[in-house]
Amino acid sequence: MTGERPMVVIDKVSLAFDDKVVLREVSFELLPGHTKLILGGSGSGKSTILKLILGFLKPDAGSIWVNGERIDTMAERDLMRVRAGIGMVFQEVALFDSLTVDENVGYSLYEESDLPNDRARARVEEVLGFVGLGDFIDRMPSELSGGQRRRVAIARAMAAKPGLILYDEATTGLDPIIASTVDQEMVKLRDLEGVTSIIVTHQLRDAFFVATHEAVPDGSTARIEAADAQKAEEAEFLMIKEGVVAFEGSASELRAAMDPYIKSFLS
Repeated sequence: MTGERPMVVIDKVSLAFDDKVVLREVSFELLPGHTKLILGGSGSGKSTILKLILGFLKPDAGSIWVNGERIDTMAERDLMRVRAGIGMVFQEVALFDSLTVDENVGYSLYEESDLPNDRARARVEEVLGFVGLGDFIDRMPSELSGGQRRRVAIARAMAAKPGLILYDEATTGLDPIIASTVDQEMVKLRDLEGVTSIIVTHQLRDAFFVATHEAVPDGSTARIEAADAQKAEEAEFLMIKEGVVAFEGSASELRAAMDPYIKSFLS
């Protein structure tokens, strides 16, 4: 036990839509600076967990805690405050096509904070530099490739310095080379910025990359290398099968699992 207070606690959460049970007594904790990689087949309830953490859905039973606050019983006004500390990267990037990259990334800073415009612009420049897109600050989204749009979305998610970032199928639809650049940004955010993350994906290649690599400062840049055993323990897999937790553990434990469902999923 580390003694750290978990960033996220899901405690015996159940949810059903009419007669369809989506989640059944799901429980897990996520410590600050760690990563939870949620796997499972289509319709297993993976993305529903993210919606519950954001307060977009309420569970039928159980409790949800984010950064020490219980959010499943919160009023919407208080939930808005909690969400301000959470970044979100969707599969559908949803950039504003009529706004520049600068305006997209800094939207919450320019429109929803008291930060002076020059300081907001400096923060946008900082996060775009972090994801390797500093030269793209004044471009329009239509001028970007799919991978660049995802990296802009990551920059937008981190602009307000959230402690927690949720990724929902962030690499789906990208070719492997471009997807790897997005994987590296997720690793860099965790290891260099100390961001806690939950990654929902069905892309095993990307999940194992994030779980088994770490970012190491290298002058003004960072390099990605294989993680040592202790670092690898900070990334934990959670597999959902028909709304129930079928597995929770490290990458090495997942690979060694003998459960037929897990072996079939990994094959």
